[in-house]
Amino acid sequence: MNETLAQDLARIVGQDAVLTDPVALATYDCDAYTIEKALPTVVVLPQTTEQVSELCQYASRHTLPIVPRGAGTGLSGGALAVNGGIVVCTSRMNRILWVDTRNRRLRAQAGVVNYQLTKAVQKENLHFAPDPSSQGACTIGGNVAENSGGPHTLKYGVTVNHITALQIVLPDGEVVEIGGDEDEPFGYDFVGLLVGSEGTLAFVTEATARLTPLPQASATLLAVFESLRDASQTVSDIIAEGIIPAALELMDALTLQAVESAFRYGFPLDAEAVLLIELDGLEAELPAETEQVLAICGRNRAREVRRANTARERAQLWSARKKAIGALGRLAPSCVTQDGAIPRSKLPEVLAEAFQIARQHGLQLANVFHAGDGNLHPVLLFDDSDPDQVARVVSAGDAILELCLRYGGSLTGEHGIGVEKCAVMHQMFSTADLDTMKRVKAVFNPDDRLNPEKIFPDTRYCYESKRRLRMGAVGL
Repeated sequence: MNETLAQDLARIVGQDAVLTDPVALATYDCDAYTIEKALPTVVVLPQTTEQVSELCQYASRHTLPIVPRGAGTGLSGGALAVNGGIVVCTSRMNRILWVDTRNRRLRAQAGVVNYQLTKAVQKENLHFAPDPSSQGACTIGGNVAENSGGPHTLKYGVTVNHITALQIVLPDGEVVEIGGDEDEPFGYDFVGLLVGSEGTLAFVTEATARLTPLPQASATLLAVFESLRDASQTVSDIIAEGIIPAALELMDALTLQAVESAFRYGFPLDAEAVLLIELDGLEAELPAETEQVLAICGRNRAREVRRANTARERAQLWSARKKAIGALGRLAPSCVTQDGAIPRSKLPEVLAEAFQIARQHGLQLANVFHAGDGNLHPVLLFDDSDPDQVARVVSAGDAILELCLRYGGSLTGEHGIGVEKCAVMHQMFSTADLDTMKRVKAVFNPDDRLNPEKIFPDTRYCYESKRRLRMGAVGL
């Protein structure tokens, strides 16, 4: 690496905030579960918006790529430095700037960990509703970039429903405030545009979040099913009766085996699926709603329904769900988590075909996902040291996403497109659609220096990475 570059960046953020050692850089060459890897030229760790602005100005003057990165818990390669360049990690931008409990608002820097937002206001009977499974590590800036969801967003909505204002830095270093504190701003919804743009329009440095009152009461159930189809049908039937659970999560047999082996929670190993169902709301209404759900589970042949009777039992059930994908690491050296969304009514058919795709590619498939809103997370297990397995995983992953589209779904529910799914974007969007998106992107990021070569299917990196994986599989 050019020593002048490191020295220049150190003058902006300080010597201890510039990483150039190859071992240190390797920490930033991928995100949580993506196949692709790309080594950055340098990593910097700013603490303020002003420093981010100076970094963007420097990158602009020297025509260098610059890539925003939070905690690296992403699942689509959205924080990869695909052309090298400067990775700007927000982990030191970790201050909650103010809390206004009366108006249910909170302002935080982009690097604040998701769960810390809730922790800061829990005593005031409030929380930040979007709760990705990685909420103990993922950051609010990354949540904004990917429009993250989580188990409880079935009832409470995804990130975009809980952000009212953003401070952003444009690629040329200009600092801009968008949105406000009000519930219903007038004019163009620039906050909505920025949330979910995967860092390709602007660098988010601060966010104002809407806080949500904690529910008066809740009931957490674990329904055990002999059949994955019966569990899937239960999901559709609950929603069809007009009940909107706070969360409705499904784990299949392979996932249960991994979780039970890791944590010994007492889950049944002979079941084909379990549903984790959480209801919340007014204390007076909850018993009747719970009885409705129990009746639906019974009609769909649930073998048993367990209820968490204490806070500890509830925490244990949620711990099992949130650690499930990590537990699958006991079954294979590597895994890739897909993120297609489908209509709830199509769950049985899509799951059956997804298993068939996995079998055709000689792979194991586990399922743990947000069943209530049809957000699938099929997990393919493999060994990433074997090029043939890697190529089969890429092919199977594409086929599963194409399956979701065929049933009227989408390529992503919360993980974004990044580099992992860009090759199949043209199957969901027309050329005119994609061209319109690119024109919007060009207004903010005309030279594609900010998080380059993401989302769109005609990017060089997207094409070359897929081609390299497939050629490697046949020894070309």
